[in-house]
Amino acid sequence: MNPITRRQFARQSVLGGAGIGLASSFSSLLAQVPGDRPQRVGKVTVLNPGGRVPVSLMIDDSTCLVNLNRFAMPQFDTAFEGANATYHRNWKEWPNEIPDAFVRRFGEWCAGRGVKGKYSIVPYPACVGRLDRILPGWSQRELNDSLELVRTVMAPNWDIHPEMCTHTRVIDIKTGHPYPDHSLKFMENFDWTTARSADEIGAYMAYALGILKNVGLRCEGITTPGGFGNRALPQLAQATLQSVRDVFGAEIPHYFRHLYDKGDESVAPRVEYATGLDGPDPRCVVSIIGCTGDWTGGWDNTPPGGVDKFITEDLQQGRMVDVIGRGEPAIMLAHWTGMYWNGQELGFKIFQEVVRRLESKYDHLIWMKLAEISRYWAAKELTQIAQADGVVRFDAPFAAPRFTVRVTASSVSTPKMAGDGTVPPFREVTRFLELKPGTWLREPAGVVVCFDLPKGRSILNLS
Repeated sequence: MNPITRRQFARQSVLGGAGIGLASSFSSLLAQVPGDRPQRVGKVTVLNPGGRVPVSLMIDDSTCLVNLNRFAMPQFDTAFEGANATYHRNWKEWPNEIPDAFVRRFGEWCAGRGVKGKYSIVPYPACVGRLDRILPGWSQRELNDSLELVRTVMAPNWDIHPEMCTHTRVIDIKTGHPYPDHSLKFMENFDWTTARSADEIGAYMAYALGILKNVGLRCEGITTPGGFGNRALPQLAQATLQSVRDVFGAEIPHYFRHLYDKGDESVAPRVEYATGLDGPDPRCVVSIIGCTGDWTGGWDNTPPGGVDKFITEDLQQGRMVDVIGRGEPAIMLAHWTGMYWNGQELGFKIFQEVVRRLESKYDHLIWMKLAEISRYWAAKELTQIAQADGVVRFDAPFAAPRFTVRVTASSVSTPKMAGDGTVPPFREVTRFLELKPGTWLREPAGVVVCFDLPKGRSILNLS
């Protein structure tokens, strides 16, 4: 099964929406260049953090104040020369603004329930204005207040991503202006990245990241708009690794490009381009995979798919049930324009009910930001592990909280991390739900141990 463009999971056609359609030239395996992997010795399995299933929400098309779809529609219509009926909506009746009052209400509701995820901030939304300079149609105070709201209410629980520069027209990074060509070739959502090098794409990403850095928003990852990078997947991954490290010094950059809204294809994060695992400068980039379609209202305010697509009222079916049941991170997708839905807030109401149903069915979920999921999966795949004579040695290129391992062993006393004698033994618990750093669980064939994995070498004594 091929990964589909986020805006195209329903239409599956390049002419059906703002994205570029199926990535038909690439399978998920061909798209991934894993890089180095460590050798492992012994019977040690890395489990999910604390034995729980990560869940998250990715919000696309969000920015400060600007209702992106209202301004994007006519630009997409121009690029298609009026031939695409998708862009013949009556966009002039849509509001210019998604108000900060909605951002606050959404952010505070999510914070109260522990919901985490990714929240895009388009740096130069639909060419309306740059967030680090001026946003025509709003006062400078309104823009400053909106940015401060993102910093204080959203950023603590949400990764901030650029969706390139404008989410519409490609910017000439030498001039800071859109290219004069209005065709699909110079729209970020479509074919601009094809045949471009990692350096070219990375420079473009760095330009977008730099705008957000100028306004005090830290980024550890990026989100691709529409079909950006769809036909340049290796270059996209390398460009993300290069640009996010260069601009923000992020240790483990990540990106959102693919989703699978049905089927058995794995939606576990892909750890790519791993190098230098034994040296002072380990590197990798993580591809985050979405698992749902945008069933909360869509970027263009189309009728929403609804709650049951995520999880049915009887809590027995739906995409989230399928993915959680196999223990993989269940990362949902939504568009901010659909969450607000021109003031009706249809998407937000759907998402609130999804959360309520998830809480009713499960007690073993953990909400995580994308950077947190990326860090855990990098540590899970790239840590060298060796077991011998009642000792497990970890050589970790990256630290990871809640690192949880199952160790097969015939004889176990209370586990303890080796140290200077001040490190206390782990506390034994009797249920998976009680696992947290510094605890262990006895099993018939061995133990499960949860601890905060430090970068570098650490030793777990089992006897």
